Amino acid sequence: MNRLIDFGAGEHWFAEASLFPGFSLARVISQEKDRYKIAAENGERFAVVSGKFRYEAADPSQYPAVGDFVMADHIDGSSGDAVIHRILPRKSVFERMAAGGEHQTQVVAANIDTVFVCMSLNNNYNLSRLERYLSVAWNSGAAPVAVLTKADLCPDLAGVTAEISAAAPGTDILATSSFDKASCDKLLSYLQPGRTVSFIGSSGVGKSTLINRLIGEERLPTSQIRKDDRGRHTTTRRELLVLPGGGIVIDTPGMRELGVEAVDLSQSFSDIDALASQCRFRDCTHTAEPGCAVLKALETGQLDARRLENYQKLKREAKYNGLSFKQIESEKLNAMFEQVGGMKKARKFIRQNDKRKGKPQ
Repeated sequence: MNRLIDFGAGEHWFAEASLFPGFSLARVISQEKDRYKIAAENGERFAVVSGKFRYEAADPSQYPAVGDFVMADHIDGSSGDAVIHRILPRKSVFERMAAGGEHQTQVVAANIDTVFVCMSLNNNYNLSRLERYLSVAWNSGAAPVAVLTKADLCPDLAGVTAEISAAAPGTDILATSSFDKASCDKLLSYLQPGRTVSFIGSSGVGKSTLINRLIGEERLPTSQIRKDDRGRHTTTRRELLVLPGGGIVIDTPGMRELGVEAVDLSQSFSDIDALASQCRFRDCTHTAEPGCAVLKALETGQLDARRLENYQKLKREAKYNGLSFKQIESEKLNAMFEQVGGMKKARKFIRQNDKRKGKPQ
């Protein structure tokens, strides 16, 4: 049996691979700097990208990441590393800003089917942060599931679940506790053979504990929560793990550092998106315009003020992310003077006003 099937390769990937005769299909299962470990039909081995690949890659997002299906050669057991020549089109991707690269992104993980968005029900609980993670998850192409950890510490689990359900339309919600194996086993229904999942969430919410329970052994290090109720980062290496039941988990430290370079607010804030379609103006900013359906919903109590504020905040962050400090300041000034036609017209107005007052230009 082809071992690649255990690593998530199905008919789709084999069909894609057939377009590149002369190379073999493999999946990236771990990464350390510029060296990768890949799983192929006849086993696992280390790999590097070809010189041509490196020459043609325009930015970090075009390099392989954990979860990628790639076309490689020299995977037959010959000495030396295998060579990766091509990445097959990704069906989902999680990105973050590349270190030191303006406007450049780095792929953290790829080809994930389900992402477990973890939120602890102790002092870490923050509904706005959960909305942020869900917005990133929906944009990736993976289906998010909200996983509430440490449910045994929550005095009103039903109330919190109802609150999250209202803020996360279309998202499954699972409450778990490390002291209740049955609650953790709820995740298994998403881990069918060949399906790939990953976990995102703040450090200390119990991601490694959940993964260890799914694996059936203490494979990943865990740490106690600090006195300030924040966890210590315990995962330092990106890797893909095949579970005993056939599911696949991608565990990578970069997943907790995801920003809002790209978000899908139409999914995570579908209620506001639906209201916005009823506004009088198509470019309504939902701040002071007449005929704004969003503001009307706010007045009647149909929409929560906190939720609208977080929606507006995420829109601003996504707009400014990746810009230099000077560009961000320019964008902010343009937004401030939007009603008079932007910063350019505002400067013109100031110059004309100074002329009338006789001030030197």
